[in-house]
Amino acid sequence: MIAPARRAAYEVVRRVFEEDAYADRALESAVSTLDARDRALAQRLAYGTVQRARTLDFGIEQLGKRPVRKLDAPVKAALRLGAYQLAFTDQAEHAVVDDAVELVRAARLERAVPFTNAVMRRLAHGLNGLVASLPEGPVKLSYPDWIAETWTRDFGAETALALMRAQNEPPALEVRADEPVGYPTDVPGAYQVDTVDISRMRPMSRASQLAALVVGSQDGERVLDACAAPGGKTSILRGEVTAVEVHPGRAQALAANVRPNVHVVNVDVRELDESGFQRALVDAPCSGLGVLARRPDLRWRARPLPELQRELLAASAERTDPGGTIVYSVCTLNADENEAVVDASGLEVLPLDGEWPQYAHPTRPEFLLTMPHRDRTSGFFIARLRKP
Repeated sequence: MIAPARRAAYEVVRRVFEEDAYADRALESAVSTLDARDRALAQRLAYGTVQRARTLDFGIEQLGKRPVRKLDAPVKAALRLGAYQLAFTDQAEHAVVDDAVELVRAARLERAVPFTNAVMRRLAHGLNGLVASLPEGPVKLSYPDWIAETWTRDFGAETALALMRAQNEPPALEVRADEPVGYPTDVPGAYQVDTVDISRMRPMSRASQLAALVVGSQDGERVLDACAAPGGKTSILRGEVTAVEVHPGRAQALAANVRPNVHVVNVDVRELDESGFQRALVDAPCSGLGVLARRPDLRWRARPLPELQRELLAASAERTDPGGTIVYSVCTLNADENEAVVDASGLEVLPLDGEWPQYAHPTRPEFLLTMPHRDRTSGFFIARLRKP
């Protein structure tokens, strides 16, 4: 009998790589009938397998002597899941091997059972040594080459490796709360906790909270939140807030949970028929290279969006009064989406390093850049700009 947590994890891995499903959504349905212990184990196995797919595929190809791309999808998922458990957990080898074989059998691929069994046994004997022998880099740490190359270009080889290692580790559990909970941080209202009580706190990294605090909005001001959902930053903003969200479902969910000072508009900010804002927050869509630890599948689907970001920033600036301020933030670590977008905007930069020196950008200190390996939080780029 296949262990319930492994069966659920297997389902998630298949949906992510075969259907392009988001890992968190696939997990939610896969574990709906499991108890808390099995849910936690299924999440660990599924997320770990998705995150480490490149390393696992390398091992499967080297020891299985067959390209992963040529394997039947159920076989590929079973081998990946089994390989992850062998290399990155302390689960019993015989149980891992047996379940991988049974998963393939349950998929009615009896002809592939001997192959799966043989490869799993080779992995059990050789995968750990093979992974340990790999040079530090994107294959061993399981990243697409382009991410490793981007970080090496922007920060140097040593920091690139540190970022890759840091975002393979579970992130700190950070929240926003109106009253003290857990352990305080250097960001007002941000705390680190062991468990989340949703009635008292909102899961949100302190880097994300910092982006909203930098806006500095005050009561009586008109404030534009240009890309508002899911609404964490919106909840921090003061003043009369117009929260813009282009996706209808996300806009509806946002409207159901905002404070009285917030008005939600379901529109693309580039088409918003409002202006006269004193402040704006543009928390733009991005490649998400600063939140890879929280989203195991994102490294395989991420793509830079500098053109869209420039357009959203320009649209928000057009709707802001002369002398007003615009905060541009993105949860990515990529100069093409960060400082290059700001440099192209024509807006005046208002330096932030005097207010938050611990988060100053390493080469452009007028900006903020939180770094997962250094700051133990999400990676965010934050710039405060003024419209002439």
